[in-house]
Amino acid sequence: MRILVVSQYFWPESFPINQLASTLRARGHEVVVLTGFPNYPTGKIYPGYRQRLFQREDHGGIEVIRVPLHPDRSYSPIRRGWNYLSFMLSATALGPLLVGRVDRIIVFQVSPITAAFPAVVLRALRRAPLYLWVQDIWPETLEATDAVRHPLVLRLVRRFVDFIYRHSDVILVQSRGFIDRIRSAGVDAAKLVYLPNWADDLYRPVPRDEDLARKEDMAGGFHVVFAGNIGRAQDFDTLLGAATRLRHEPAIRFVILGDGAMAEHYAERARAEGLVNMDFKGRKAAEAMPRYFALADALLVLLRREPVFALTVPTKLQAYLACGRPVVAAVEGDAAAVVRESGGGVVCKPGDPDALAEAILRLYRLSPGEREAIGRAASAFGRTHFDRTAIIDRLERLLEAGPPAAR
Repeated sequence: MRILVVSQYFWPESFPINQLASTLRARGHEVVVLTGFPNYPTGKIYPGYRQRLFQREDHGGIEVIRVPLHPDRSYSPIRRGWNYLSFMLSATALGPLLVGRVDRIIVFQVSPITAAFPAVVLRALRRAPLYLWVQDIWPETLEATDAVRHPLVLRLVRRFVDFIYRHSDVILVQSRGFIDRIRSAGVDAAKLVYLPNWADDLYRPVPRDEDLARKEDMAGGFHVVFAGNIGRAQDFDTLLGAATRLRHEPAIRFVILGDGAMAEHYAERARAEGLVNMDFKGRKAAEAMPRYFALADALLVLLRREPVFALTVPTKLQAYLACGRPVVAAVEGDAAAVVRESGGGVVCKPGDPDALAEAILRLYRLSPGEREAIGRAASAFGRTHFDRTAIIDRLERLLEAGPPAAR
């Protein structure tokens, strides 16, 4: 099959769609990716790239077609909105001229959902079924992160989202919690399929690197590591509150590996509040992350306490489980259920610094052997429930079978 992937983000940006495209190509499918010029998460075009009308490149046998966009990762509604709309407009205008024949279309629908509109147009022009892989629920995510609050704008976005759902042939959801919201848009349940994310193959347990530990000042103590995007959704207010409450435990240190729109804000706040137990190390290469995780005594995932975030499972959770370290999860809903069912960590109420501090202390007070057992449980659960090969096998069968109406 000739499969078109439409995604605002693609390699060298780090998202699960990269491995999906590579795996489908390795299985003999012809894969074309329609994407933007890489700029996530900093909002700056990556070195080696220069925006132009379009650019074709080869990535391991995958044809990558890049179209221009306005790079931005700020929380300015105007600039962020133009980032979303610019890719939608350029991909809609240029995509039909550049992608050629298409048998199937896959949309990787992380924020923004506007990236799905070009695929809807191509679905009509190429008469190819559209598979929408939903990673975020809109407009609820916009409201929860304070990106948009105006009721009229939210209603308009909801109508746009429902239009996308109705014009998708198969809707893949990374969390079962998404199903009721999507069905409320009048979507037939037969179109909905649970397809979770997986951890990239590079995420696996690795031996502790003592040289790296000394270099990064992680050789001694109890290290709680957070990795990934630092934005409003990640609730660093609660994290700073927990760090304040744990000042009296000098062995406990927080290591932040990531970047994002709010990274400098929270690093400055930690400095201003004298939180010497917090170390913002910036973004690290994805290939290096398993080595850093091996130095962690606990891996941290946290989200703001909002109804929409109780529906989702952050992609980092699969990576944490795969690396076999205990997880501290300040989350609700599906993500909390994964951690509890796995036995791979502790769960606490989001938005509560006292609860987060207590959850960290619970792990801290365990013996190293007990924490290792928790890590092994996390790894085993990840291999069983989030196996990349099994998940992509299922997707490939869905692609080959066609949408429900065609069966």
